[in-house]
Amino acid sequence: MSQTENSRAAKPGSEVTRPAAGSFHLAIDAMGGDHAPESVLDGMELAAERHPEARFLLVGDEARLAPLLAKHKRASKACTIRHAPDVVSGDMKPTAALRMRTSSMRVAIDAVAAGEAAGVVSAGNTGALMALGKIVVKTLPEIDRPALAAVGPSARGDVVLLDLGANIVCDARNLVEFAVMGDAFARAVLGLPNPTIGLMNVGSEELKGDERVRLAADMLRTSPLAANFHGFIEGHDITSGTVDVVVTDGFTGNVALKTGEGALKLVGGLLKQVFTSSLAAKLGYLLAKPALDRLREWMDPRRYNGAVLIGLNGLVVKSHGGTDALGFAHAMDVAMDMVTHRVNDRIREGLAAMPSRKRDAASLTAE
Repeated sequence: MSQTENSRAAKPGSEVTRPAAGSFHLAIDAMGGDHAPESVLDGMELAAERHPEARFLLVGDEARLAPLLAKHKRASKACTIRHAPDVVSGDMKPTAALRMRTSSMRVAIDAVAAGEAAGVVSAGNTGALMALGKIVVKTLPEIDRPALAAVGPSARGDVVLLDLGANIVCDARNLVEFAVMGDAFARAVLGLPNPTIGLMNVGSEELKGDERVRLAADMLRTSPLAANFHGFIEGHDITSGTVDVVVTDGFTGNVALKTGEGALKLVGGLLKQVFTSSLAAKLGYLLAKPALDRLREWMDPRRYNGAVLIGLNGLVVKSHGGTDALGFAHAMDVAMDMVTHRVNDRIREGLAAMPSRKRDAASLTAE
């Protein structure tokens, strides 16, 4: 059986590697998402197999969770249940979620803010999770605004994109901080020793774009990230894999994300039409099926599940609400990678090496 709040002491010889921040690697919102808690626990079982050293704080209705967890051998050994009677619904406003202090999402977030867990994973209400993350966990002292970051596919492999909607309007300082955070994210999650960074613009020429984008580029060209700074990129560079990290404001990033998702659905629908249009097409599908299966696996959105609100005092990872066990496990993988590789420490180190960013951003405001 899993440990409960009344029996948390580890048995002699059963110690596991734990994060410096607290007793648990991750707090898990067991009640968030369309298929919770079943899909959450199924995903935890997969994650516990991949990360046998991890310890998880499972937050939710204990009466529902205990019998379900007992059916998951690996997860039950890695979990401690903390009771939280309420649930943040999908349509609840962030202000209401902030007032609900006994929800599974809030209790899990509180564990991160208190230093009991290094991060939290939830498939619940996105707006509520972002609000709770910013207000309860709070932003790193060195960061002006946190960013929403995620991984997507490209022709050369995976690419990190940020910001994806947390900050609609950004100044040069924000963009430079996003670059530092994206660099740390790519090193931890993608395992890239020297990720290349591109700044989204309306053209690749140095004189293109508004003043804030040009100033951010100037700051990056004279920073410790200069060797890996590619310069300006355009929308098509995301899918072509021109760079490993794409930096932009939240408005542009969210439009790019939704456009990409729509394009993938369009291609999938067109392929279905083509291969069902005639008997010859159906026979062609049988011949092409092995290659199409590989393509489907490569483009599987579950592989890219797990958007991170990066730049906070603890890790906050948002899983897609409708995902299944595999998708939730991938979101947990992202969180575990960031905990293991001390992403926040990397961000602090990166920003400490950029002492001029406040002065340069201030000069832009003065102008």
